[in-house]
Amino acid sequence: MQPQYLIVDGHSVIFAWPELRALHQRRTSLARDALIKKLRDYQDWTGVRVVVVFDGKGSAIDATADPGEIQIFYSRAGQTADAIVERLASKYGEQFQLLIATSDYMEQETASACGAECISAEGLRGLLEEPHSR
Repeated sequence: MQPQYLIVDGHSVIFAWPELRALHQRRTSLARDALIKKLRDYQDWTGVRVVVVFDGKGSAIDATADPGEIQIFYSRAGQTADAIVERLASKYGEQFQLLIATSDYMEQETASACGAECISAEGLRGLLEEPHSR
């Protein structure tokens, strides 16, 4: 059964994918934008709601989402994206089918304990390429 939500640890994926890591070395926003575009295409193609979480620097959690767009969260300074991903998993793991994409093993353990399914950054690559191969 298809997940209702895909929650992505943005920087975990950026550092795991060589092409995004190369963009990140040039400018962080380039890598973020490239990942967001892939995730938006996936959401448009499959109907699965996508949430991506990045490490941020601000004093509060920043969330942006236009209607029909993917949701983007930036953690506040001193808080990791991992903490937000884990909190989303614990809050929504019982109500929805969640798929968490991260290569962070501790984050996967916590999300699994909350009832979410987990895939690695490489697993996410396969998932994002899958809809186009049908």
